[in-house]
Amino acid sequence: MKVYSKTLFFKRFTIAASFIIVSLILWNTYTFFQKFKKAERAKMEIHGEAIKELRTVSIEELDQNISELPLKIISRTKDIPFILVDVDGNIKGSNNLDTIKEKDPEYLKEQLAIMKSQNQPILVEYLGKTDYIYYRDSDLLDKLTYYPLAFLLILVLFLAVIYLFYSSNKAAETNKLWTGMAKETAHQIGTPLSSLLGWIAILKMEKVNDTYITEIEKDVHRLNAIANRFSKIGSIPELKEENIVDISKQAFDYLESRSSKQISFSFFTTDEDIQIKLNSELFGWVIENLIKNAIDAMLRKGELTLRIESFGKKVKISVSDTGKGMPKKMFKQIFKPGFTTKKRGWGLGLSLSKRIVEDYHNGKIFVKKSEIDKGTTFEILLNRV
Repeated sequence: MKVYSKTLFFKRFTIAASFIIVSLILWNTYTFFQKFKKAERAKMEIHGEAIKELRTVSIEELDQNISELPLKIISRTKDIPFILVDVDGNIKGSNNLDTIKEKDPEYLKEQLAIMKSQNQPILVEYLGKTDYIYYRDSDLLDKLTYYPLAFLLILVLFLAVIYLFYSSNKAAETNKLWTGMAKETAHQIGTPLSSLLGWIAILKMEKVNDTYITEIEKDVHRLNAIANRFSKIGSIPELKEENIVDISKQAFDYLESRSSKQISFSFFTTDEDIQIKLNSELFGWVIENLIKNAIDAMLRKGELTLRIESFGKKVKISVSDTGKGMPKKMFKQIFKPGFTTKKRGWGLGLSLSKRIVEDYHNGKIFVKKSEIDKGTTFEILLNRV
């Protein structure tokens, strides 16, 4: 409980600290933006004074020793685009715009509209006349407006990387936990299995009905197979050349004998001997999972078909039922760990099946087709030896 409380406190503290840091940076950026904007306006006001001084000087005075300061101010104000407009709204001149486009009156009107939306005009009065300087934010100021967005994007990416890192660690820890539980389960099952084998030997000595003993032996071997499967979780299984028809038929026959008689079981194969490099215990588990899902989907009443087809270097195994079916959007979801539509169940059967087929046997497993209230067909593709 203490560990959970500390983890929760750390998460809340991290979120709060991140929010405060982001807020401070955004506020600092906004403050800097406003200061920069004021500095640009001050620069344009000085530019307006320089224009005013030049407009009040006569032509004769221009030929004399006029102060170079206004000319220097005008020549060095090259980073801020502006348009000079008279009191009637007529454009008298422009500067720092696209030298080619500024010859187009429509372009100047568009730029003037932008300038009016960004900044208040600067008044220039001289010799009884009045002009207005409309100016646009400089390219540097425009780029600065996107800085908070860029920062937020970087922050989101950074947090996403951290989240993925912790998620992968958590997933790895969860996998280790499940692997440990599976191996421990296999170990715990081993003890009563040994005892059951001993009791079977005693029953044989007591001359109990052989039919009963045979069925008990089947279930004991079944438990032993389950224990072996669990013991292999988390480790790379050994693959051997096996007849996939025999392995599939064994799982098929076992579940058929222990299922409702209202289900019609059918088994088809194009060849009685199809050699595949696989692990018989794990692959038998896959077949059992698919058959059990089919039985549950039919509510223990309907038709179940297992078909094995060999073509070229491929083998196709399909399990079909006449159950309730599923919508297409669920085709991929059902293979995710924990996903289940049953009231009971952990949602691990198909997830394990996918891992066994694709990770261990380099094959593919997927939903071939499914229709609501008509049934579903799962398909497995494997490479031949």
